[in-house]
Amino acid sequence: MGAARPVRARLPLWDRILRGLGGVLAGGLVVLFLGLLVVWLFADNWGVPGPGGGTVFGHLVGAVVAVAGQRIADRRPDRTGTGAAVVVIGTTALVLSLAWFL
Repeated sequence: MGAARPVRARLPLWDRILRGLGGVLAGGLVVLFLGLLVVWLFADNWGVPGPGGGTVFGHLVGAVVAVAGQRIADRRPDRTGTGAAVVVIGTTALVLSLAWFL
């Protein structure tokens, strides 16, 4: 006989949307960090202006926090997972507002 699969509670629609949005934003921050890293390396090698090391590091920290929060959100069907999804959304808003809009 195979192992019994765990019973997963069905999350409300708003919670699934929140967690899905968090996943998209976490992935977006990772792609944004990788893009900035490539641009920073090329700009540094060619001696042209580009993003600074602080900007790249800030995006790295934001991406790590967002991915860690999304891992929690994906694995916890309770309030902790919902809170982690909110942290992912807040982290993305913070990184974008500080680095791109201010």
